Amino acid sequence: MPFSEAGKNTMLDALTADLVQLHSGDPGAAGTSNALGSKVASTFAAASGGARALSAQVDFTGLTASQSVTHFSVWKNDTADVFEGSGQITTGDTAANSAGEFSLTTDTELTINDS
Repeated sequence: MPFSEAGKNTMLDALTADLVQLHSGDPGAAGTSNALGSKVASTFAAASGGARALSAQVDFTGLTASQSVTHFSVWKNDTADVFEGSGQITTGDTAANSAGEFSLTTDTELTINDS
């Protein structure tokens, strides 16, 4: 039985993710596969509609020009980085630009797949 929207919102709001990292493929169960560059500070808005979106655009630099970007991972950093989850990029750009830059927009959301 799937979780209710309210249940998903509660679970997503409990995440304390404050870092995001890009990936060129599925990050895997530990969030470390296919990693691109460093983790970058981020903030997420309150969950709504069973999803939790970035509250501001997150910009990445230092990537390889035209590098494929298909996934992102989210992390909590208190005394050590703790993997919180990942998602697939399904809208917008899917590659770094010619200067090696990429931005995750506020359309980037965390969701709970319970199907």
